[in-house]
Amino acid sequence: MNMGSQLLSIEQRLVLRPSLLITLLMLVLGVRPAAAHGFLIRAIPDDRAVLERAPVRLQYWFSEGLEPAFSSITVRDQTGTIIAEGGVTPENTSLLAARLPRGLRDGAYIVDMRIAFASDGHVIAQSSVFFIGQAVGGVAGSAANTQADPLEVIWRGLALSSTMLLFGMFAVYSGILLPAWGNPAFRAGGLPPRVMHRINWVIAIGLVIAFAAGVMALLQQAMTFFNTDLSAVISQQLWSVTRVGTRFGEIWSGRMLLLGAVAVMFGLSLYFREEQPENVRPFLSANLWAMALVIGSFSIGSHGAGSLMLPWVAVFNDWLHGLAVGFWAGGVAALALMLPSALAPLEGDARRLALLAVMRRFSRWAVAALVIVISSGIYSATNWFYTPADVTQTPFGGALLFKLILVAVLVAVGATHHIALRPERYQQFEVIIRRVNNFVPTLRLEMLIVAFVLVSAGWLSATPIPVPPLANAVPPPNASQQVGDLNIILTITPGGPGVNTYDTLITKDGHPMDEAAVRLQLVHPERDWRGKWEIAEGAESGLYVAAGAEIDREGLWWSLVDVTLPDGTTQRAAFDWNITNAASVLQSRPPTIVNVLALFGVMVAVGWVLYPAAYRVYQRLDLSPAAVTVAVGAVVATVFVTVLGNAFIQNLSAEYQATLNPPPQVVNTVLPNAESLLRGQSLYAADCVGWEGRSLAELIARLPRTRDDQLFYATRDGWNGLPACNGNWTDSQRWDVVNALRTLEVP
Repeated sequence: MNMGSQLLSIEQRLVLRPSLLITLLMLVLGVRPAAAHGFLIRAIPDDRAVLERAPVRLQYWFSEGLEPAFSSITVRDQTGTIIAEGGVTPENTSLLAARLPRGLRDGAYIVDMRIAFASDGHVIAQSSVFFIGQAVGGVAGSAANTQADPLEVIWRGLALSSTMLLFGMFAVYSGILLPAWGNPAFRAGGLPPRVMHRINWVIAIGLVIAFAAGVMALLQQAMTFFNTDLSAVISQQLWSVTRVGTRFGEIWSGRMLLLGAVAVMFGLSLYFREEQPENVRPFLSANLWAMALVIGSFSIGSHGAGSLMLPWVAVFNDWLHGLAVGFWAGGVAALALMLPSALAPLEGDARRLALLAVMRRFSRWAVAALVIVISSGIYSATNWFYTPADVTQTPFGGALLFKLILVAVLVAVGATHHIALRPERYQQFEVIIRRVNNFVPTLRLEMLIVAFVLVSAGWLSATPIPVPPLANAVPPPNASQQVGDLNIILTITPGGPGVNTYDTLITKDGHPMDEAAVRLQLVHPERDWRGKWEIAEGAESGLYVAAGAEIDREGLWWSLVDVTLPDGTTQRAAFDWNITNAASVLQSRPPTIVNVLALFGVMVAVGWVLYPAAYRVYQRLDLSPAAVTVAVGAVVATVFVTVLGNAFIQNLSAEYQATLNPPPQVVNTVLPNAESLLRGQSLYAADCVGWEGRSLAELIARLPRTRDDQLFYATRDGWNGLPACNGNWTDSQRWDVVNALRTLEVP
């Protein structure tokens, strides 16, 4: 008989028909619980904002990184005419921006956004509106449509549920069946041939469904990214672009590679079962670890990676949750599919003893998995719920409560198994023990309830998460200066520590100045620190744009803007800003006491699960006084050396930074604007006689690495052959001269 007929015999199909129907229902409808899509955390301008004049740019920050090739922004006026388009900014993948043309008329403007989140590939559309002049009635934006795509629900259900089934099957084989029924006489896998045939059948079907779901996932994601139909995705090979050009594709490729490795090892176990039967067990046991990595690939692409609080902890917690669900739910499915075939030839006490050997072992591990599922689920919930009202008054909270009710029913069924397996301890529940004596029917019932739990999880995953309470951010700093016949307007967006964009709008006599060369420098005078000169990119309508992360802390900052006109003359505008964290974009939030307690609960649960194994290791340890003394001494010495080394490295780093940039002895208090430069140039020409020749050239060459306080002392005391300036200057006048000397720096 060939392998295909062995796996799909009529006898097996008749035996498995009830369980198979339930399993297929679980596979089709099951969706792993996950948070819904990311969300908008800051908008400039806000939705329905009324502005006195048109902004230079529109900027929208999201809680997660976006796919640049598939995210866009379109701005329309109230007649529907497109006036601007934009996309993801190169310096920040979570920022969607568009430049606006100059001279927009008063009225309403609609901003349409197509947002493709990189973490999970979800694509949503939403719009907002802003007004110039005064608000206009009858114009409104639309909230994001976060309804799940039915095709996505199907492939996610197939992929994740088949993954859980495969993980559960390998875990049951390695951790339950071999210890309970293993016999060296059965060289090919350690179990009777009929049991191995059934296990192989379940694994083969699980792999086929997993690969089919993977293909469906890639096609559906390409349809979503390109907003097209299946025929175009296949004929134009858009699926290939999605596979190699997106984060979703990278994670998908890794997952399919792991599944391919599982399939290869499974195929080798079948190939060598006659000639080298001793290799069957290692191949199947190795697949348990490979499937654990497959579950991890779903966690990497989950919203845990986009969590505002400890994202790596959220990803690991999600992985832990998935592993526990895989053992619990996948193990239940594996047993329900395998037990009828395994127990078929047994009767009476032999059947019951064989069943008890498996179920008692599985019950212990299932309880441990359930504890981890509950504790990790609670921690995940604390990531997405911020107030009690989020639980009781939001769709996401309602979906979670409904799922919890079903989980409670599932736990109750599992509790009946626990009681029936220990009749001597629970004699008062004799009725339950008699009814659950066979276990197989109740296992099938448990599978059915699991299916409904996964359906409720699908509802949960399709429901948007509650948006966290975000502080009202201050408007981005904005200032203007008239320098000669130029009007220079500088906007720092968002205006807090971190990555900022610097938008400089230059007009001359009311008309945009498009032919200038603009460079910008950020200065932190308190530290006597200045960033490198940034070349502002020329855009349309007199707009020049630069970006950078020079602003790294609160406090007083200067921004210097040099505008070189076509005739070669340069005009200076200087702005001072009081930078505060209130203007920053929310990038993370600190854990609350609830989060800490929930995380502690996860750690306690894991510790409780690992305690028996740790105790067995403890019993094997050499606990003689000499051994304990050496071990404790080694631990103390390691901790001491680690702490001391870390402190030494930190101190050395601090000393090195202080050597590179020590606190200035005197701080420049004069903003280097055009007026200061003019005063300084006049004082320098009148009183710095003898500042010429090689020494001056050397000083000019050193200006990029010379601090203001050094220039201050050079004008007062002289430097390397340059005499002290003769003027009886005040400190402010001396700073004017220092500011003027800075303009000699060669770009």
